[in-house]
Amino acid sequence: MSTDAAPRLEFAPGLTIRGFDPPLRLADFRLIAFDMDSTLINIECVDEIAAAAGRKTEVAAITEAAMRGEIADYKESLRRRVALLAGVPVEALERVWQERLRLNPGAEVLVHACQSAGLKTLLVSGGFTYFTDRISDRLALDFARSNVLGVANGQLTGRLVDQPWGDICDGEEKKRMLLQICVRLGIEPHQAIAVGDGANDLPMMGAAGLSVAFHAKPKVREQAMVAIESGGLDRLLELMRLP
Repeated sequence: MSTDAAPRLEFAPGLTIRGFDPPLRLADFRLIAFDMDSTLINIECVDEIAAAAGRKTEVAAITEAAMRGEIADYKESLRRRVALLAGVPVEALERVWQERLRLNPGAEVLVHACQSAGLKTLLVSGGFTYFTDRISDRLALDFARSNVLGVANGQLTGRLVDQPWGDICDGEEKKRMLLQICVRLGIEPHQAIAVGDGANDLPMMGAAGLSVAFHAKPKVREQAMVAIESGGLDRLLELMRLP
């Protein structure tokens, strides 16, 4: 159903809903798709890599504008940010992984609950395979799609590597991936949940049967069916009937 005109209701402190009456049955969904940066994990990886080059403030400003939806061309914004990473040693990515990157509260609980209910899991990110591959392994996710950083002589080149499956993973690519996985699984988009925080998550959130904004930008909170504004990702389970 369309939720455009539905009022937003407070289900519990820091948890608002619109367009449906909980509880929903988790097992009625067959796929859950997650953004990574600031959704499954606590940081924006590109910003933390930029810190190694002394350019975090500049890169983070572009990231913030892109996530708020103030930059129309997400792909160009990512190219600009990646260009500022040229010359950063690959070891800096390992330091980000070891020292800065953490799963957000409730991430493991929510993922494991979904897996137990029979849902497949998709990680779809405008970030980088260096991190999405590791997160996918850690959480035993089924599918992942993100971007590949160029590397030469142990340093980032400031460019992204073209991949056979397509261009930069932006908002439209996230939507395409969600729909593609639905076809692959033989399910309808209304059987999918999409979780994100930034403007580039809106296309896939709009295609899914249930859209979830996690500590999200105002534009995303306004459009989502569920907005988690305090607490962890596992608060989504407060709206679900578990098997």
